[in-house]
Amino acid sequence: MKVNNIQSCHLGPEISPEMVIQEHYFLYLLKGSMKAYDGTKNYELYPGDYCLARKNYLVRYTKFKDEGAFEKIIITLDEPFLRNFLDKHAYAVHTSKSQDAYLTIPENKLLRNFIQSLEPYYSGDLQLDETFANVKREELLLILLKTDPGLADVFFNFGIPHKIDLET
Repeated sequence: MKVNNIQSCHLGPEISPEMVIQEHYFLYLLKGSMKAYDGTKNYELYPGDYCLARKNYLVRYTKFKDEGAFEKIIITLDEPFLRNFLDKHAYAVHTSKSQDAYLTIPENKLLRNFIQSLEPYYSGDLQLDETFANVKREELLLILLKTDPGLADVFFNFGIPHKIDLET
C-alpha cells in the first residue's frame, strides 16, 4: 500500500505549544484542565484553580477540553498598569524567593467574590466593558497583595531578566 497523499496526520494528545509569558497574568480556570512545564517543574490546573503566570518565563502547556470546552478568565497585569498602580500604592519590593513560572493562589472569599463580581461588567464578547477594566484589574491586584504581600516582589520587579546560558 502506497501512502503519499497524507498532508498532515496527528494521533494521540495534542503537542503542547511553547511560549514566553509576555506579561504577568491571573488565570481562573472555569472548565477543562491544563498541564504546564517550565523546564524544571510540572503544573496542573483544574476547574476552580487560581494561579498567577509570571512574566518572562518560558513554558510548555497543554489544554484539555471538558465536553468540548476550555473556559477560563485571564486578567493581564502588564508593566504599564503595574507601574501606574505602584505610583498610587507604595509597596516595598525585594527579590522574589520563588522561581516558579506559575504561582498557585489559594481560594479565599475575596477572590471568589471578585470572580462573581465580573459578570455584570462582561459585555458578551470575551472582554470586560472597557469603562471598568482597569478598576477591576486594580481591585484584583489589591486582593492578591492583601492575600499574599510577597507578590509585590513578583509584580513590581521591573528589572531585565537574566539571560539563559545557552551552552549549559
